[in-house]
Amino acid sequence: MKAVSDTLRKLEASGNLRTLPASGGEGVIDLSSNDYLGLAADRSLRREFLETLTEDSFLPTSSASRLLAGSQEAYAGLENFLAGLYGAPALLFNSGYHANTGMVAALGGKDTLFVADKLVHASIIDGLTLSGSEFRRFRHNDMAHLEKILTDCGSRYGRVVIIAESVYSMDGDRADIDALVRAKRLHSNVLLYVDEAHAVGVLGEQGLGLAAHNHGVDILVGTLGKALASAGAYAVMNDTLRRFMVNRCRSLIFSTALPPVQAAWTEFVMRRAVLMDDRRRRLADIAGRIGEALGKEPSHIMPFIVGDAARTVELSRQLLSDGVKVLPIRTPTVPPGTERLRISLSAALTDAETDKAIAAFKGLLV
Repeated sequence: MKAVSDTLRKLEASGNLRTLPASGGEGVIDLSSNDYLGLAADRSLRREFLETLTEDSFLPTSSASRLLAGSQEAYAGLENFLAGLYGAPALLFNSGYHANTGMVAALGGKDTLFVADKLVHASIIDGLTLSGSEFRRFRHNDMAHLEKILTDCGSRYGRVVIIAESVYSMDGDRADIDALVRAKRLHSNVLLYVDEAHAVGVLGEQGLGLAAHNHGVDILVGTLGKALASAGAYAVMNDTLRRFMVNRCRSLIFSTALPPVQAAWTEFVMRRAVLMDDRRRRLADIAGRIGEALGKEPSHIMPFIVGDAARTVELSRQLLSDGVKVLPIRTPTVPPGTERLRISLSAALTDAETDKAIAAFKGLLV
């Protein structure tokens, strides 16, 4: 236990000790949630969904893994709906973390090389570690560096997997999907894996993300617990890859499945979210206003770089005292020296709340 206590003391001394945050309280503007479309607090949606439920359809537990669960209708219904939207088979997972760790690990082996963007999510890094495969990192969004790694190393492996995100969770910037596809097509043994966790619901036609209709993307991962106000994740891929994952993806095989009612809620929300272009436009307008005020590139995710963990915590507390909740992001989530406040926007923000947030942020710049 001494080693554990020592670790906690070191974290506290460096300003990196984490605690579970309380809710912001009444009247506080929450700019830390990933509720990009503002659906999580939409009571009318919940009421409408509850009216569809019966004693038979309200199933709050699956009681088994997906391969053993007795009831499959809600999962199959959601996957079929997703397949219709994307034009390719879909597979449901318990979370984005489960999807990435499980599928990346399943694709691994001694004859596989992974080449991942330097800023991919921790779930992907954990999948790379579990895979037992060799992996390289290319500089963030640097296509020349990616192509050099592929040229120098790719021919030595039976399979190479490029991994990137379409929107990066800590910076809000975007990958060039077309450039990634071009890099992939330079070599016959390359697959392209794109995580769209922070794009789904927000960007692209019907809010399906930036890679939805790009046939050069082999595996597309979308999350359900952010803009879509539910839980879980999904992956879109060809039938061969889907069957492979059902047989080799340990996070799918050995996890109790999501409650069927959760899958039913997800399909209910998604059928409406694909039509919510008005909310997507509203979110873009809010991002434009805040981006202009802070001199930043507009995005539904904007970093306010501080560069020091203790100072970042202090500024977060200052904002909360002004009625704006923006939590500090510190090492190891971001590299040392890039500690930040991560501004996460929602289409549910009113003009008055947006003005209040802008004034609070400008107060930090004084």
